[in-house]
Amino acid sequence: MARKLSYAKAINEALHQEMEHDPSVFILGEDVARMGGDFGITQGIWHKWPDRARDTALSESAIIGLSVGSAVCGLRPVAELMFADFVTVCYDQLVNNAAKIHFMYGGEASCPIVVRAVTGSGIRCAYHHSQSIEPWLMNIPGLIIVAPATPYEAKGMLISAIRNNDPVVFLEHKLLYNRKGEVPVEPYEIELFKAEIERKGDDITIVATMRMLDLAHAAAKELENEGVGVEIIDPRTLFPLDKRTIIESVAKTGRLVVVQEGPKVMGFGAEIGAMVSEEIFEYLRAPIKRVTSLDVPIAFSPELEDYVNPTMDHVLAACRSVMSF
Repeated sequence: MARKLSYAKAINEALHQEMEHDPSVFILGEDVARMGGDFGITQGIWHKWPDRARDTALSESAIIGLSVGSAVCGLRPVAELMFADFVTVCYDQLVNNAAKIHFMYGGEASCPIVVRAVTGSGIRCAYHHSQSIEPWLMNIPGLIIVAPATPYEAKGMLISAIRNNDPVVFLEHKLLYNRKGEVPVEPYEIELFKAEIERKGDDITIVATMRMLDLAHAAAKELENEGVGVEIIDPRTLFPLDKRTIIESVAKTGRLVVVQEGPKVMGFGAEIGAMVSEEIFEYLRAPIKRVTSLDVPIAFSPELEDYVNPTMDHVLAACRSVMSF
């Protein structure tokens, strides 16, 4: 029977169960061992498996370099980047090593690493700890980018990611850690590369990820009172993307609104919009709309941070705009 867990506890439980399931799984990162991680996600693991939970130096290059090397030698490292923004420090190890190994060796070698990366804004962490880094990685063939939105997704998709033989960047939004939802006790896998239709509707398709789904659902409720049926799609895996689910939905509704946290220029919303335009332009009844953050850094000031990010009013305005056609 499912019981309610927080997003953070769901991830922690997945880690415990995979450590129990597979002795090749180990944890590494800054303060992930005795302390249990800066956000408490790895609590209790070091006490059970002190040899398989390793604190590292404050060096993302070292963390991912060690992960890649150990994965090639047969282990399954789960690395934590305390803040996803610092993926730039280990970009070479992730992009030019982890993502390429399967291809370089013709499938005879693999790199089954999971990089848990804490992403997004909303907790007043300022410029260097608040960015939405998905687009930085979506252009790298060989990497899998996962973005769970609920506790149920977080547990099931992390288990799938750990068992996958390719490198996975597993994005965890800070503002979701305290979100609660039903999570089964037993281990389970959620299929990667498969989007979820969160809500059915016939008039508008909204594609949103992570905490942006809250804005999408709130807007859909408001629009329902206006007689507008909104279909909401959670991609779950950002790359490789489940294009079919999105295309079939937009072909039905004829309207698309993409809601993303992060700057508009070169965001994942641009890719989804371009993909839909290329594939089913003739089905569109209105221009595609993107609801995004402003193209500026995330400031420390709460007022500025809130001003930069999308709101439900922005989603409503976009939806009403496409309904005017």
